[in-house]
Amino acid sequence: MPAHHHDELGAFAAILAQLLPGAWTHQPRRHTAHDDQFFLASDVWDLNQVAEAIATTTLTHDAILARDDGLRLFLMDHPRHEDTFLIAAMAPADTAAEAFRGVPEPDGIAISDDPEQAADAITTRLLPRFEAALAHVRDNAARLTATAAGLHTVEMTWTEDGALTAAATSDKAAGVLAANGFVHAPDRQAYVLSGDDTAVQARHVRTAGTQLAALGIGVALRHPTPITTVDTTPVPVPRQHAAGKARSR
Repeated sequence: MPAHHHDELGAFAAILAQLLPGAWTHQPRRHTAHDDQFFLASDVWDLNQVAEAIATTTLTHDAILARDDGLRLFLMDHPRHEDTFLIAAMAPADTAAEAFRGVPEPDGIAISDDPEQAADAITTRLLPRFEAALAHVRDNAARLTATAAGLHTVEMTWTEDGALTAAATSDKAAGVLAANGFVHAPDRQAYVLSGDDTAVQARHVRTAGTQLAALGIGVALRHPTPITTVDTTPVPVPRQHAAGKARSR
């Protein structure tokens, strides 16, 4: 089926920019050569139908929609349906590839050429996945940056009495621990969170973990290394089963 004209795609992108929540701009683009599309679409964050369409279709044009916070969407003709477009998230630029590890692609969707229906589909189906994946990537990137800057993971270790000890890796980490019930114990060179009330303890750990993550500092819960001892408890002699009652596996 024939594709939409460049001007039609640009007009559709302009209307979407007005209908989508937030402040958006649109940028129609022409492809002067087939190889251009792979360079210009290299940030498309999709491993499904949009990626397949880019790989198997010669594009003459597409459009980029950009929100004022930097979020971007890629818009193209559907290669098989004249009254349909494809739209996909675009990965954030200048982000380390390692930050995308373990983050599922927020695959794109097909949308109607009715702008209001398309905007609704983008708002309810694509944007929530995109924003969740983007938050995950940014969190990973913050952790990588913190590690490169020398900020280490805070290790929390359970003690035999149910308390938690935590070694602060920076003044910021120490402040978060102190604000969430951890008491500095100079003799242990650590901060200690009492286990007298496990519900309160769990709440403090969750809150501290969230606040540390916002600073790019990870949290690891450790169990103490068990001390191996010789067990001198006598081993009981098993009872003899009556003849004919022995079980086998």
